[in-house]
Amino acid sequence: MTSVQGTAVDIPTEDGVADAYLSHPGDGSPRPGVLLYQDAFGLRPHLRAMADRLAGAGYTVLVPNVFYRHGRAPVVELPEFIDPAARPEMWEKLHPIMQSLTNDLAMRDAGAYLHWMAESPLVADGPVALTGYCMGARLSLLTAGTHPDRVAAAAGFHGGRLATDAPDSPHRVADRVTAELYFGHADDDPALPPEQIERLEEALTAAGVRHRCEVYEGAQHGFTQADTAAYHEEGAERHWTALLDLLKRTF
Repeated sequence: MTSVQGTAVDIPTEDGVADAYLSHPGDGSPRPGVLLYQDAFGLRPHLRAMADRLAGAGYTVLVPNVFYRHGRAPVVELPEFIDPAARPEMWEKLHPIMQSLTNDLAMRDAGAYLHWMAESPLVADGPVALTGYCMGARLSLLTAGTHPDRVAAAAGFHGGRLATDAPDSPHRVADRVTAELYFGHADDDPALPPEQIERLEEALTAAGVRHRCEVYEGAQHGFTQADTAAYHEEGAERHWTALLDLLKRTF
């Protein structure tokens, strides 16, 4: 692991300015870029630590606050250890914020994030990789299909609602994806029941997308997030192995 440097950055978008965290190897040389999409709890110390771990492996990592329209992170006050069952009022605040981030708005923002990375001297030339968690897994898949020329690889972990009956379901962009994809699904996840896992697999296969989808047994929705009650250490470390393998194959 190399030494890393993390800084707060602001990213101009069509609708304002998104605050973000940027982490990169300390030598300041351009490295392959990774856009990391948050879970519902957003940009906070744990996600910064995840970005630092990726940067230590040799990447320049950008973590935007995708809820920037509602204020700078954290947009909702968070405890040091997040147990949503014990804090129902947290979800009451977060749910409408999540709902307000439509696919169209999120993909407009994705264009701004990708443009910012393309212009950064800390990001190597060429397409970048994506990784996303919970709602971020949806954003990862949508971005890979909406901006295929800018995305070389995309991963999603414990994603929910990836392949619903809705006309704007993320799996419907499969025919536009050119990146290699990896999904690590949570076991027995109400947000991604078996029929959606099957529908996603079928859509990616039919579109000829290079991909791997795996179910992490014993790991619940949110299993990678060490500052939450959903954390599953074995699943989280397996996720790191899979993600770093994908990045090594890509860059």
